[in-house]
Amino acid sequence: MPKLLSDTARVARKEFRGFFASPAAYLFLGSFLAAVLFAFFWVSTYFARNIADVRPLFQWLPLLLIFLVATLTMRSWSEERRAGTLESLLTAPLSPSALVLGKFAAALALVAIALLLTLPLPITVSLIGPLDWGPVIGGYLATLFLAAAYVAIGVYMSVRTDNPIVALILTALVCGLFYLVGSNTLTNLFGYPIGSLLALLGTGTRFESITRGVLDLRDLYYYLSIVGVFLVLNRFSLERLSWSGNPVGRQHRLWGWVAGLAVANFLAANLWLAPIGWARADITQGKLYSISDATRHQLEQLREPLLIRGYFSAKTHPLLAPLVPRIKDLLEEYAVAAGGQARVEFIDPTRDPAAEEEAASHYGIRPVPFQTADRYQAAVVNSYFDLVIAYGDQFETLGYQDLIEVKARGERDLDVLLKNPEYAITRAIRKVTSAYQAGGNPFETLQQPVTFKAYMSPSERLPEQLRSLRGDLDSLLDELSKQANGKLKVSFEDPDANGGVLGETLAKQYGFGPQVASLLDPDPFWFYMVLEGKDEHVQVPLPDPLDKTALKRSIDAALQRLAPGFLKTVALFKPAGFGPGAKSYSQLSKALAEDVRVKETDLKNGQVPDEADALLVLAPRDLDETQRFAIDQFLMQGGSVILATSPFDVQVATTLNAQRQTTGLEAWLEHLGVDIQTSMVLDPQNAALPVPMERNIGGLTLREIRMLPYPHFPDLRGDQLNSENPITASLGQLTLNWASPIELDAEKNQHRVVTELLHSSPDSWRSDALNLVPDYRNYPDSGFAVSDERQPSLLAVALEGKFDSYYQGKPSPLAHAPTDPETTGDDSQAEETADEEESPQITGVISHSPESARLVLVASNTFASDSALDLASQGLNTLYSKPVAFLQNALDWSLEDSGLLALRGRTQLARTLIPMPESQQRLWEYLNYGLALAGLFGVWLWRRRVAVADRRRYQKILAEI
Repeated sequence: MPKLLSDTARVARKEFRGFFASPAAYLFLGSFLAAVLFAFFWVSTYFARNIADVRPLFQWLPLLLIFLVATLTMRSWSEERRAGTLESLLTAPLSPSALVLGKFAAALALVAIALLLTLPLPITVSLIGPLDWGPVIGGYLATLFLAAAYVAIGVYMSVRTDNPIVALILTALVCGLFYLVGSNTLTNLFGYPIGSLLALLGTGTRFESITRGVLDLRDLYYYLSIVGVFLVLNRFSLERLSWSGNPVGRQHRLWGWVAGLAVANFLAANLWLAPIGWARADITQGKLYSISDATRHQLEQLREPLLIRGYFSAKTHPLLAPLVPRIKDLLEEYAVAAGGQARVEFIDPTRDPAAEEEAASHYGIRPVPFQTADRYQAAVVNSYFDLVIAYGDQFETLGYQDLIEVKARGERDLDVLLKNPEYAITRAIRKVTSAYQAGGNPFETLQQPVTFKAYMSPSERLPEQLRSLRGDLDSLLDELSKQANGKLKVSFEDPDANGGVLGETLAKQYGFGPQVASLLDPDPFWFYMVLEGKDEHVQVPLPDPLDKTALKRSIDAALQRLAPGFLKTVALFKPAGFGPGAKSYSQLSKALAEDVRVKETDLKNGQVPDEADALLVLAPRDLDETQRFAIDQFLMQGGSVILATSPFDVQVATTLNAQRQTTGLEAWLEHLGVDIQTSMVLDPQNAALPVPMERNIGGLTLREIRMLPYPHFPDLRGDQLNSENPITASLGQLTLNWASPIELDAEKNQHRVVTELLHSSPDSWRSDALNLVPDYRNYPDSGFAVSDERQPSLLAVALEGKFDSYYQGKPSPLAHAPTDPETTGDDSQAEETADEEESPQITGVISHSPESARLVLVASNTFASDSALDLASQGLNTLYSKPVAFLQNALDWSLEDSGLLALRGRTQLARTLIPMPESQQRLWEYLNYGLALAGLFGVWLWRRRVAVADRRRYQKILAEI
């Protein structure tokens, strides 16, 4: 073995030097670099994709390497045979195996140098975007293994003929056949079973799996088996050449049996390794292609069998077909991680009429028509691409729109990618399990007992309506105690007893204070309810209306907030109105509904809905005292408030108009130590705005849309996003529209946890101008006048801790005094007064919040609105949803839902490039071309120095002789 290795190294060095003895090596390296760079920048239109990856670098290599490797290896043996030197080699004191391995290693080393010269591409990409190096490493490794397979094929084809051109053609045909077998062009002609088998036999499918950052032992060995098979055949061919012309004897037949057995073992090992699914390594950042801990935790909570059924058609759209095996592999991992609690099925409804009927009637799943076209024909294919997640009597369906995303790549081509099916599937599992649990007993999911503490005055001191509610409460607690199985404790206490000591404690601990029914009934009383767990407490708000059904709903909502696994409820306040200038939030509402229950509210009754776990306030305007009081008291109850607002209202219609506005929250925010400045932030690092431009072509005026820099859209990246907070850590990039700077009062916030989430760049400036239309004629670089005062601005902040109520020491706005009808003569008002006397408004003021209260503020009035998302999507040439992701992350953080937040972070890790003008894009292209030429020149210098050193060594040997 040592002699074989040393002989192989000698042959490899000799062959490698032979490449550089002629222009062949330089032609190969130059052609390889030219083809790769052309495909990267021009064919794949890299900058138009706006994705910080090097996928285009590896996308074309399976095809490019076929012709380049065929050219490189065509003379390996054929030239020896044509020149008559093969006999000398076979009779030399070298093992034929060393000759085979040496020629193979030399050609592979030259391919490795060619790959090394492409390293400037990922390095320069990492300078202009957050590059994930996992797929890059996987891509280079996959290319090296693929090249090894092609080289082994090329060397074998060269030994079969003495004509290099014939060897080149044979190599290209065989390598092309291996690629074609697994390509979509061929697999789409067959059903899924045969198509999936052909995909496993093709070199391209395995290559794509490794380049996405998943190193699977089965994929790597597949290439090694091809190398082994053709090297064995190469060695056997040399042996046959050595005895050509002689009669076939026993030793010759033995050689044939040994070679056949070796080839069979190389191939059979692929079958032996097929069931081994654990021998894989996910080297992507964040382990994007592995089951996450959040998913495993969700599966551990299963108490009933979970069914995951995939409906996939054998014939589907060519761009969807490659995604089906990846989803199926992921679902198999779900089945393994669930430990027998999950069953995974795959059904083709087009071949099973009963299954098709069940899918349509029970789950509402029907085939989707996809239009396909090629150069010969166009057709419409009705196909299935759906998942059903069923748990108990609950189920969720996921269609192709939930599992994939489509991105434009240039003007005509599209990239169809998986969004991250794990997030969609786990979210659906969580949704069905939560819905199933919500219909059962919430105490079953509680890990620790809870205590219901009622701080109430005696019944004789309560208003009449609360007396009946107190009786309803007693009966409800009796029912809950029977369901709790010892997990519920009940405590009633009078805060005024023993000199009011408990009342003082409640005021300090919870901010509770005496309540009044109305100004006509000023006698104070106490009526507060709290559920306490091991480390947290939840206030049970007074229901509206004051009846038993509403009270049960409030208590159940509080229990579900303490119990793990239940869906949270988010109260959503958004501006009302219709028309071109009205703000809509349909995309946000749809995204939120996937994870939480969304309940819209106008807050006009002075109360956030009882079941709300968090309050999301978008673009408030002219809020009245009652609405402000609702927000304030929800925060004082320990709730989480997420607020998107600014002093400017921007109307996105046919033109851009801005006007100053009052939100009704200015004084309230100032009381909390937050001040939103009356100006807007402009940033030279910004996103593009689609601007209509006119061009004169041959006397004809044409109107076109051009993407121009727009400073009112700060493009936040890197250290402008807080990498320590989960709200922003996974975003990678965020475009903020028409944002205002935030100033914090350090003294008022000194005892709170203050997290600055978003900042503009240090070169940003501020402006209070209302003209938002850019003037590129006078200001060609930015469209607006640039201020000399440059500074970073705080654009979003999160506060958590204890807050003092704005209404502390003030009467509740809900305690309205009724108007005397005798003085007004208004019968309708008299009726309202009578109703008010019959149904008094029970109210009080919670003076301060517990430490669990949280406030997230984004200083943008258009944040996450449909119009702002549409503008950003046009600028990036893809569907832009980062503001929606920010709010989803903020809700998960506010609700302390770390599992779903971590899982979503895996899907939203941004890989976008820093936007740059077209001139800079050309500069980056020329830079990479220059680096490639410099690398090629470096190889030439290295070989020249080696050649000079070899010449001197030979001269010294000759002189000694």
